[in-house]
Amino acid sequence: MKKTILIDLDGVLNTYTGVFDKDFIPPIRDGAFEFLKKLSEEYQIKLFTTRNKILASKWVIENNLESFVEDITNIKELSYLYIDDRCLKFDGSYRDLSEKIRQFQVWYKNGSLSSGEG
Repeated sequence: MKKTILIDLDGVLNTYTGVFDKDFIPPIRDGAFEFLKKLSEEYQIKLFTTRNKILASKWVIENNLESFVEDITNIKELSYLYIDDRCLKFDGSYRDLSEKIRQFQVWYKNGSLSSGEG
């Protein structure tokens, strides 16, 4: 049985940069197709998004990802791992976590890699 990984859609798998449109999902990021294809060989992948499930399903199909993505959910399900562009890892220290919260910026606003190649 494969372990499940929940992967966020906006800012991880697509080219979202902070401008939300409820009726439009930005294009797939470079490298996302290959990433999901490879990852799906060892893990069950679920898309984790607050977007409309029908719109997200259409995006998955339009990008030929339906053979890699098992399901789409907006519920934090039991999972081996969560991948998101807006998260922090808790390492046991609230003081460190408080500092990480104060310093947090999403990757596309702090000058990090903009292509899917990194």
